Amino acid sequence: MLLSLIKILVFVAAVAGLTWGAARLTDVTGGAEIAMAGYEVTLGPLQLVLAIALLALLGWLLFKTLGLLLALLHFINGDDTAVSRWFSRSRERKGYKALADGMIALASGEGETAMAKGRKAQRYLRRPEITSILVAQGAELTGDRKTAESAYRELVQIDRTRFVGIRGLMRQRLAEGDTDTAMKLAQKAFELKPRHVETQDTLLRLQADAHDWSGARATLDAKRRSGSLPRNVAKRRDAVLALSEARDVIDETASIEMREKAIEANRLSPDLIPAAVMAARSYLAVGNTRYATRVIRKAWEAEPHPDLAQAFAEIAPEEDAQARVKRFSVLVKARPEHAETRMLEAELLIAAEQFNEARRALGDLVETDPTSRVLTLMAAIERGRGADDAVVRGWLARALTAPRGPQWVCENCHNVHPHWEPVCTNCHAFDTLAWTRPVEGGTTLPRGTEMLPLIVGGGVGRAAEAPVPAVREAASTATPLPARETTSPANDGSAVAEAEIVGPETVADSDRTEAEAMSTARK
Repeated sequence: MLLSLIKILVFVAAVAGLTWGAARLTDVTGGAEIAMAGYEVTLGPLQLVLAIALLALLGWLLFKTLGLLLALLHFINGDDTAVSRWFSRSRERKGYKALADGMIALASGEGETAMAKGRKAQRYLRRPEITSILVAQGAELTGDRKTAESAYRELVQIDRTRFVGIRGLMRQRLAEGDTDTAMKLAQKAFELKPRHVETQDTLLRLQADAHDWSGARATLDAKRRSGSLPRNVAKRRDAVLALSEARDVIDETASIEMREKAIEANRLSPDLIPAAVMAARSYLAVGNTRYATRVIRKAWEAEPHPDLAQAFAEIAPEEDAQARVKRFSVLVKARPEHAETRMLEAELLIAAEQFNEARRALGDLVETDPTSRVLTLMAAIERGRGADDAVVRGWLARALTAPRGPQWVCENCHNVHPHWEPVCTNCHAFDTLAWTRPVEGGTTLPRGTEMLPLIVGGGVGRAAEAPVPAVREAASTATPLPARETTSPANDGSAVAEAEIVGPETVADSDRTEAEAMSTARK
């Protein structure tokens, strides 16, 4: 409305200006005399201006006529589109100018302007394979999903831009959360351009999220063949997919197929802990303890893990504590200085009631890496040595506020998982879980955390070497010891209940001691 009013005012102003100029020229005296071939013509000022304008118009018409004649000559010589190009040249100039302006507006973040220029370019150029892309991008920039979808559907109808249209519709469905339709579109886009990296990643993620492991393995193989993924990474991810397929087979109780896929996953990536555990258990299912031992030992040499120790314990579940210490020496000797090996050895020695040897096995972990599990083991060792209940409670108090140690952490979003999963449950990223320490957020309890060992009844005689850390969240791990033999706390990263260590007969006295200590602290 405002633009139309401005156009009318400009037109009125132009007419008024021309009228005023003509009136002034009629008042001017003089003129011009033209003599040619015996003829003489006298022109007044106004007539002279009109003659000049007419001459300019004739020159322009002559120039256009010459261009048309040249186009006709090219047409006669075999150029079928010469005449049509001559008539559409002006439209093309306007169309390409609108297209260029739209691209500049799109790069500037002006979505509305980009859409308007795209529609204008379409009117002049009649080339939707170019202009519809501009309209769709501008609509996405402004959040107009309906217009963007309409533009992408137009692109799907054109062979040259079918992939662009499908990809745009796929991204819209992903933004809306319609993963089923998005996966179908991703499969179609993958068929059109199997070497497109973004399409490969999107399809692989959607297939993994939908547990389509066979399809995901085919996509991963295409990704490897296209050279967009390093060979070692592709091999590991193939192992992850094989392991995930085996886990689904377990749910379907097809044990033979499960064993084959689990062993295949372990063969593809021997250091993949869940694959090693599953392969070892598949060997145990057929009574092949030799292969199970070899698989676990090889994985332990790469990265000691509580789940490996648990699987190794299942090889001989009925052995006594002394025999278990001897058999586990295969793992202990493989990585003797690793923290997980030290804690495992301490747990085995505690179960065998060799408390002094268990303390030596822990070494300097109490000072260098005082995790909740280490401190809980210290509480069990002190209890086994016959220390006072106050000392045991002091260690347990420190364990409550200690870091939990390595856990399954997503390297993409840093979310902590209680168990290994092929796809992160938080950000849905594929193969991003790693056994590592979570990023500490620096959250601490309000004032008084450092006084916990004193409040519960002392226990700082042996526990004062290291400060009490802040409280941190963590997930659980497995224990290699059967419940009937475990006199130490379970390897779940959390502090064991005090009654399990100090004995039920001392719980009531402990409660009274704590109440008296807290009352004294308040006074």
